[in-house]
Amino acid sequence: MANQALRRYVPPGKHKLPPLPYPYNALEPVIGADTIRIHHNHHHKAYVEGLNKAELALVEARRRSDFTYVKYWENELAFNGSGHILHSIYWTIMAPVGCGGEPGPRTLKEINKYFGSFDSFIEQFATAATRVEASGWGILVWNPAWNHLEVLIAEKHQNLTQWGAIPLLVLDVWEHAYYLDYQYNREAYVQDWLKLINWVEVENRLILATQGRLPLLLTE
Repeated sequence: MANQALRRYVPPGKHKLPPLPYPYNALEPVIGADTIRIHHNHHHKAYVEGLNKAELALVEARRRSDFTYVKYWENELAFNGSGHILHSIYWTIMAPVGCGGEPGPRTLKEINKYFGSFDSFIEQFATAATRVEASGWGILVWNPAWNHLEVLIAEKHQNLTQWGAIPLLVLDVWEHAYYLDYQYNREAYVQDWLKLINWVEVENRLILATQGRLPLLLTE
């Protein structure tokens, strides 16, 4: 990942839907091609479009010095921006079953140091993601404020976070992520999803997070 790309500047309203790093059917049988296609091409795309719209609306508000609707657009900025970031990471930290490797040495060291064991981490992460109220996420983050990992949940993309925390491993439990394949059985989806984790990418993200970096794409 090039340093130049990691520090790229994205002008207001210029965010783009990132390409998937694999074909639509690559995550079967855990997640079907139709789910991936709809999730990426419609849901994620909507967050990108919402983020761009909010940024451009705030550019215009600054130009006019008219902040009448700033509360609305700030909410749209937080919701859609966080949705775009989390979804971009979500695609990169999944790999076809059997292709994700094992937890890297840095990841395993930090997990054992904070959670006590890898099994304890997995149990906490999976249970937290399963029990998110309504729609949301299970998220493993690196928090530079405490210099350790943490498991968080988000009932919406931007809720229940810790300021400064950098997401490494994210599990989308909004119904559109699994309903076609699992219907109401979120717990089965979460347990099956653990087979898709791309531990090589998680290791790369952890190393970059300890340097204060948050890439969205595998190639950044």
